[in-house]
Amino acid sequence: MKLEPLSLQQAEQLLATLEARFLAHPYRHPGLDWKAIRQRLESQPEKLRSLYEMEHTGGEPDIIGYDEQRDEYIFCDCSPESPPGRRSLCYDHLAWEKRKENKPRGNALDMAAAMGIEILSEQEYYALQQLGEFDCKTSSWIKTPTEIRSLGGALFGDRRYQRVFIYHNSAESYYASRGFRGILRIPNV
Repeated sequence: MKLEPLSLQQAEQLLATLEARFLAHPYRHPGLDWKAIRQRLESQPEKLRSLYEMEHTGGEPDIIGYDEQRDEYIFCDCSPESPPGRRSLCYDHLAWEKRKENKPRGNALDMAAAMGIEILSEQEYYALQQLGEFDCKTSSWIKTPTEIRSLGGALFGDRRYQRVFIYHNSAESYYASRGFRGILRIPNV
C-alpha cells in the first residue's frame, strides 16, 4: 500500500511540530542541526509521510540519533506511552490469521510496513529507554527472533519499577495497553 503524498499545509504543519519537539528535547540528539534535518526531510516526501503517520497515530516522533557510517538520521516514537493509535494489535499477520474469535483490527508488523516504518528491535528499545522513561503504563511489541516466533511467541517490552523488562507472550495475544513503537531512518539520497 503506497501512502498518498502530504499536502503542502500538512507538510508544513508536521515540520513545525517536529522542529518544536526537536528543540524541546535536545538531550535526545546532541549536536544535531535542525536545518540539515529539515532539508533532508523536504527532499524525501515518502519519509515525511511516514513521520506524519507516526505523529497521526500518537507516536510523537523525534530524532534520537545520527548514524555516521550510513549517513542516516534516526527518528523514533517518543510518546511517553505506546502510541494510542497502534494498540490492540497482535504481533504479525500469521498470528492475526490464527485467531478465530475476537480478532483484533490488525497486527503490528503489517501496520508498521504500511506506515513505512519498522518496529524496534530489543537493542533499539533499550537504547530508547536510555533517553527517558517510556511505557510505564503500557507495553510495546518488539522485533522477535525467528526461533521464538516459530514456536508461537513474540516479545514485548515495558518499564516498571524503574527498570526495563523484555517479556514474551503468544503472538496472537493483544491488549488495549500494548502497541508498538516505530523507527524510521532518513538516509542521504
